[in-house]
Amino acid sequence: MIIKLIQLVPDNLKIDFFGHRFYAFMMSLIIIGGSILCLATKGLNFGIDFTGGTVIEIAVETDPDLVGMREDLNALGLGDISIQEFGDAKSLMIRLPQQEGGPEEQQGAIQKVQDTLTAEFGEGQVDFRRTEFVGPQVGQELKRDGLIAMIVAILGIMGYIWIRFEWQYGVGSLLALIHDVMGILGLFSLTQMHFDLSTLAAILLVAGYSINETVIIFDRIRETMRKFKKMPMPDIINYSINSTLPRTVMTSGSTILAITALWLFGGEVIRSFTSALFFGILIGTHSSYFVSAQSLFYLKLRPNPNDAGNGNGEEVAA
Repeated sequence: MIIKLIQLVPDNLKIDFFGHRFYAFMMSLIIIGGSILCLATKGLNFGIDFTGGTVIEIAVETDPDLVGMREDLNALGLGDISIQEFGDAKSLMIRLPQQEGGPEEQQGAIQKVQDTLTAEFGEGQVDFRRTEFVGPQVGQELKRDGLIAMIVAILGIMGYIWIRFEWQYGVGSLLALIHDVMGILGLFSLTQMHFDLSTLAAILLVAGYSINETVIIFDRIRETMRKFKKMPMPDIINYSINSTLPRTVMTSGSTILAITALWLFGGEVIRSFTSALFFGILIGTHSSYFVSAQSLFYLKLRPNPNDAGNGNGEEVAA
């Protein structure tokens, strides 16, 4: 009785996912097309991890005037300096862009910022908790290694699906992964949120989360094809997705609740990470239902005639 009371999705659903595929395809085309357009015109707002620069974490005794601080620091002529709250209003993270002239110029820029903050808040009123410098060479290496990691992960996942299932499943999973990655990159290009190593980690997490959902649907499709030997492929796709929908609602819903809490209370430091995860889970579920699963119809996947069955599209008794 308790389980029935908290059941979010009723049993024996018959939603026509296959019949609504063209609307989903249009949404996917808008996402992919918009992402390509944004990346071509605006690019990504790479963080210090990839571009090089300095991060200074401070804590002050009084509530800071962020507008005044930005004006004072930008007046130093060190480039576009960003200030973010870090945990609470009195903890701040300051990002300095890479300075021309090498490490000496960068160290001089750090000293100017520290002197300005000390003069503004008073001697002993600023706690410089952390100062991290990333050189341009390191940033380029991280950018290259991050791209390689993403490509290897996608190819590895596709290879696993290809070996475990037929080749059509591998192609479908590849289309879904490209769809998810392009969608997240487009979001960050559109909003110009900082794209750093944590964002890259979120993309790889979304890829794993999405492919997990895809594998579950693929397993159900393969199982259904063996049980219902002559059932049309559109009906197989609808039946398989509807039977896995309650699990998706529970797992994705609970995950989104946790990510929402992190987004609301985790602060600016992990905002890009949680934003990528939140959007990635939504778009990953969409791709599992309307990209990877629907692609099997167009890739001419058919039940194996050698599978056990009674030939009438009826379930075979175990």
